[in-house]
Formats: sequence, C-alpha cells, structure tokens
Amino acid sequence: MTIRSGAPVVVGVDGSAAALDAVRFAAREAALRHRPLRVVHAFIWPLMGQPLGPVPGAPSDAGLRAQAERYVTDAVAEAGKTAPEVAVTGELVDGAPTPVLLRESRDAALIVLGNRGLGGFAGLLIGSSAVQVSARADCPVLVVKGEPRADGPVLVGVDGSALSTEALGFAFEEASLRGTSVVAVHAWLAPTPLGPGDMLPLVYDVDAVAAEEKRVLAEAVAGWTEKFPDVPVRQLVAHGSAARVLVEQSATAQLTVVGAHGRGAFTGLLLGSVSHAVLHHSHSPLAILRHHKQDDRS
Repeated sequence: MTIRSGAPVVVGVDGSAAALDAVRFAAREAALRHRPLRVVHAFIWPLMGQPLGPVPGAPSDAGLRAQAERYVTDAVAEAGKTAPEVAVTGELVDGAPTPVLLRESRDAALIVLGNRGLGGFAGLLIGSSAVQVSARADCPVLVVKGEPRADGPVLVGVDGSALSTEALGFAFEEASLRGTSVVAVHAWLAPTPLGPGDMLPLVYDVDAVAAEEKRVLAEAVAGWTEKFPDVPVRQLVAHGSAARVLVEQSATAQLTVVGAHGRGAFTGLLLGSVSHAVLHHSHSPLAILRHHKQDDRS
C-alpha cells in the first residue's frame, strides 16, 4: 500500500484535554511533513439510539450532535493556532472510535491519538482505542504521552525483524525532519535462534554474544545512515529487557519508535510484549508501526 502525496495527518478528538494535546502535536507533525491535517471525531451516539438534538425548550445549539460538532470546531481552531501554515479540516463521523480511526488509517500518512480520552477509567494507563488502533492501523500511529519536548533524540527499538527495519526508517525520517539524532537500541537476554528448530546452548560466551549483537545492530543501521547522512546516530546495545531499556531511554527522547510486533510476538496478541509495555510506560510520545507505506510521489 502506498501513501498518496497529499495524504493527511489524521488526529482523533473527543473533547478531552489529552485530545487537544494530540491536536497540537498533530499540527506540528503535519507542518514538518508539509501535509494537511484532518481532525476527526467518532460520533457513537447514533448507534446507541439516543436523541441527538436539543430537548424541547433547550437552546438550538444544545444536544449531543451540537456538542460533538463543538469538539471538532475547537480542535480545528487549536490546530490553526499551533501551525497556521497547515491546511486543517474537521469532520464528525458516525461510528465507534476504533472502527472510524481504522478506516481513516487506510488513506492517512499518520494517525495521532491522545493517550487517554473522556471514557478512560482512572486505573488504566492508556486508552483502549489507542491500544487497538496502534495494533491494527494501516499507517503509523503516534500516541501523545509524557511531556512533549523539542530537544532530545528520536529513540528506536531494533530487534532484527523486518518490522523493526521499517521502524528504523521511520525514526531516521522523523529525526531528519526534526533536525535531531537517532538512538538505536538493541537489547538481548540470551543468544537468539537463527531459524526454526535451532537449539540454544545452555552455556555461552557472553562477550562473544555481545559482539554478535553489536554486529546485528550495526548492520541494521548501516543502510539508513547512508540514506540520511544528515542524521547523527548512536547505537546502544544493552544486556537486559528491551522494554525496560526503551522506557528508561525514553525519558530524554522527544519521540520513541517501535514496531507493533517483534521476532518473538505471538500471533494472537494485539501488540507484542515490548511495544505493549512501551506504549503503557514510555515517558515520551510513541510511534508504533504495523505496516509500512512508501510515499507515492508520482
């Protein structure tokens, strides 16, 4: 699948403070990418059989639909203040949030979401829509969490899988747009099997394995440094949990990037264990890639 040259950055809004944070972030992303911004509110109430207009005797601008339209209007206005040079449109789309956003992802360059919405439960770290859309969207999904910062590197997790290669490419592109560096992280706990049926040694040379893991990371990064010679890169190989290392490093990053699934992901899971943990605990905004779509410049 390709991204049309005019494909928008899409941001989902629901009237919450987190959604307005996402709008501001999405406006800046659209400006960096020279793309339009599309603001979408998923209007679920028609599916619930609820009356949408004002009750008798109420002002004409009362009612659920009027309130939802204000969410979109306010978000469009906020985007315009954040990035006046970006063309911004807004739409109220009937449907539940996850299906609406997944449909939007088919023609979007990027989906931007707040980490929590109006319907979030106090005990949850992340909203259910953010989890489901991140796992199933047809374009990269950026979840705005932590304190957005203008400095710091773009952090990316690398595990040797095809999807982590795409995550590396996205990270280098973002770093180039932002005028910053990339920190590529590869964490390991034990020797990695090279193919189905491979037996792992019960005893192994830690130094030899560490050297091999450094080689794997260097090879993964090499092609992208050639494509983005303007982007400085630091390679970090750590012996430990990939999720823990990425969460720790995200504290000084302006963006963290991961693939939705790595080499060890189980087919039935929405997200791999690493991406799921980083989504919940990252200190920076997080981009999750499930599919890669090349720009169509023709």
